[in-house]
Amino acid sequence: MSYHEEQETLEEVKAWWARWGNLVTWVALIVLVALAAYNGWNYWQRREAARGAQLYEQLQAAAAANDKAKVARIAADMESNFARTPYAPMGGLTAAAALQRAGDAAGAKAQLQWVVDHSGDAAYRDVARLRLAGLLLDEKAYAQGLALLDKAPVATFEGLFADRRGDLLQASGQRDKARDAYRLALAKLPASDASLKELVQFKIDANGG
Repeated sequence: MSYHEEQETLEEVKAWWARWGNLVTWVALIVLVALAAYNGWNYWQRREAARGAQLYEQLQAAAAANDKAKVARIAADMESNFARTPYAPMGGLTAAAALQRAGDAAGAKAQLQWVVDHSGDAAYRDVARLRLAGLLLDEKAYAQGLALLDKAPVATFEGLFADRRGDLLQASGQRDKARDAYRLALAKLPASDASLKELVQFKIDANGG
């Protein structure tokens, strides 16, 4: 390439940069900032998950030791600071079971309600709804329990939801509707769960089926 051609090329590059240089710089900066934010977000998520896992282990140990106060304290910490991790709803379910064993039905209900309201995982929410409906059944809050089960669960829990709905309907004196719910439960429960299917069949028979 001749000197004259080199000068023309250089001038073209200068002209192009004068026109587009700022835009290219800003695009490059945006890309770099986006990459940094993405890496930072991933790091934060990994750190939060690790800390959530540690707290969950402590919660399990407290539950096994029947330390009600510590269970409640750790569960509250997880819900306040690690709600975005899967360990928070897991902790809520574990804490609810521990509090129920300790005779604290109100505390158990509060934990289950938190999972229903805040878990991003439908399966955790459905487990919490099912167990909370059981507590409401014990309290004879039948309408509240039925309302909790109104929204369809994930397919895995359809049989269990229908069975719990049948229990609530039967307890509230709605035997025909209870029988229909039990029949649905019998159809939806897996064949491998023979003992539960036998129990549901007994409920159907007991309700005139």
